[in-house]
Amino acid sequence: MIGFGLRLALAGGREALTRLAIIAAAVAVGTGLLLTTLAGVNAVNAQLTRYASIYPSASTGGDADPLWWSTRDEYFHGRQIIRIDVAATGASAPTPTGIPTTPRPGEYYASPALRQLLAAHPADQLRDRYPGRDLGAVGPAALPSPDALVAIVGGTPEKVAELPHARQLTSIGDRTFALPETTVDLILGVVAGGLLFPVLIFIGTATRLSAARREQRFAAMRLVGATPRQISVVAAVEATSAAVVGTALGFLAFFAFRGQLAGIPFTGMPFFPSDMSLGVLDVLLVAIGVPAAAAVAAQVSLRRVRISPLGVTRRVTPRAPRAYRLIPILLGVAVLVFALGYRPETSDGQTALFLPALLLIMAGLVLAGPWFTMVGARIMARYANRPATLIAARRLADNPKAGFRAISGIMLALFVTSVAVGVITTIVANRGPAPIGSTDAGTVTTVFTEKAPTVPDTLFAELHAIPGVRSATAIRENPHLTSSGEVGVVACTDLPSAYGRCAAGATVAEVPMGLSLWRESASSTKVWHAASVTPDELHRLPVLSIVVGTDGSAAAVERTRTLLEAAYPTFWVGPNVPGDFESDFAATLRGWQQLANVVIIGSLALAGCSLAVSVIGGLTERKRPFSLLRLSGAPVRVLRRVVALESAVPMLAVAAVAIGMGLLAAHLFLRAQMDYTLVAPGSGFYVIVIAGLAACLGIIASTLPLLERITGPETARSE
Repeated sequence: MIGFGLRLALAGGREALTRLAIIAAAVAVGTGLLLTTLAGVNAVNAQLTRYASIYPSASTGGDADPLWWSTRDEYFHGRQIIRIDVAATGASAPTPTGIPTTPRPGEYYASPALRQLLAAHPADQLRDRYPGRDLGAVGPAALPSPDALVAIVGGTPEKVAELPHARQLTSIGDRTFALPETTVDLILGVVAGGLLFPVLIFIGTATRLSAARREQRFAAMRLVGATPRQISVVAAVEATSAAVVGTALGFLAFFAFRGQLAGIPFTGMPFFPSDMSLGVLDVLLVAIGVPAAAAVAAQVSLRRVRISPLGVTRRVTPRAPRAYRLIPILLGVAVLVFALGYRPETSDGQTALFLPALLLIMAGLVLAGPWFTMVGARIMARYANRPATLIAARRLADNPKAGFRAISGIMLALFVTSVAVGVITTIVANRGPAPIGSTDAGTVTTVFTEKAPTVPDTLFAELHAIPGVRSATAIRENPHLTSSGEVGVVACTDLPSAYGRCAAGATVAEVPMGLSLWRESASSTKVWHAASVTPDELHRLPVLSIVVGTDGSAAAVERTRTLLEAAYPTFWVGPNVPGDFESDFAATLRGWQQLANVVIIGSLALAGCSLAVSVIGGLTERKRPFSLLRLSGAPVRVLRRVVALESAVPMLAVAAVAIGMGLLAAHLFLRAQMDYTLVAPGSGFYVIVIAGLAACLGIIASTLPLLERITGPETARSE
């Protein structure tokens, strides 16, 4: 029967070959996206593991001489530069990963991206931060990304030991902790919800093409004596053959475009091509799972043929979906509401609470989709005043499962999109960096890890000599700090007017170390409280920080940074502006935004493909009823309205439900996890949603010309 099934699939005429080619092409697209998703997760894991290796744990065991290591952050044009200071204490000290030898004092290695910046900008803006000889480029093994800015700078053991977070290492790499399992779970949850589900729905939809025609053919075979087992084998062979071809094409497409895919900054940083790798389990999962899923889908579609060869013709209206399908959604929301009062302390516990809740809501949306479709169809039928509306509403109400199947991918896409955008928009609103062009964006602050006794007057003279520098102020430590006071003090005569003024009668004011309060912008109208310090006492206090006000130009900011780093090389975090100070968070946020964009674009594209396949398959299966309607006098335009309404009305209905549930889930998550209130997404979100829905409506419209060609009188006679 296997040979007969292959013959039936390959030699069944033009219609059979066309169906086989369409299914194979659809499965190839789905397989390629599935492989890209799995490889992307592996790439994120590899990228973050290399990032973790930049911050190794101390290791002093073994016979090797220790290597002093200190990792610090500095900034250039709003980008983070990872500076690693190293010093070997002996000939057997380990060599940092990615470079051939440990740099000596006055030597350094720089990543390729950093070397490009060093060559493209004046020395007083960047190059002077790394005095000495450039030994070459840092290799990929030590870089999180091809665009990463990393410098490995040599020093003496005495100097490096004094730097913040200095540690001794007797081995490199073996104590690097891989990406935490919790993070992998979260990444897998987002990707699975946003891409894997639509991919699987797309593949399942593709394998059901012309399911009704196959049922009729197999029912005829049953009538001439074929057993249910033989029919199952033939159906499985036919479906699996197309899926095997499509899976092979998907693998070829993935490996052909892997290099280009690696260059897409899914997490805000591009990957190395080698990061986009597949494990043995990944390959086996896709190579075996996709054809197996196609075979299962074929078996499910034959349930009426197994009952009786006449089961295909004796169709009855399926039982209407019931409201119990809403239970998973309610359970998922209940878990998120429960999290408002109870939040686990560990990240593993939080993952175990939030991730199942979101997945439960997603599964509930798919399960309850037919019920929502039925409710929408009944409402449409109640207010129908045209034949096309009534026909479409009655058909959707009779079989809401079939009507929802075409748009289930869109529902998941919009839910995941709403959750991602809602969370990111709210975090940005609460923790976003200072806007470019504000006073804060031009304020460069350096904070001392060890309080400096004084600041040389020559440093202030050099700072004021930089074009664009407007002020330079030393903030000293407040010796009478209270719970309501500020950590620094400054003479009122030294306080720049752009950052406020002293209270009436004060000579010394209490101020924050950056001259602006946390999450507040600098203001010339701010009034600072008087400090319990006299001017004579002020000059004997240690310096806490230096704040330099500039005009915000890149040249002034970077020259100021370079000068301050040279004057105080033992910084923990390099001189920064407010936007830089949250650079790590901003980079993470950009990664979330990129991942959300991938999910949005990918899931909507997959949903559109699923919709196109479903509509074409539905038209092919229903060409006889449509032909009979045309013979009875129904105009083609009425039939086109029926097809459009059958897809558009449930799509818009479930879109509203999905967006509402997504924003509700985002709000509950934010309240439980961060105590934030949901901030409504901006206009960009609605533009994406409207554009995505418009594209789906365009896909529906593009299939309508097929209706006239397949519903002629000859179709009614031949059927």
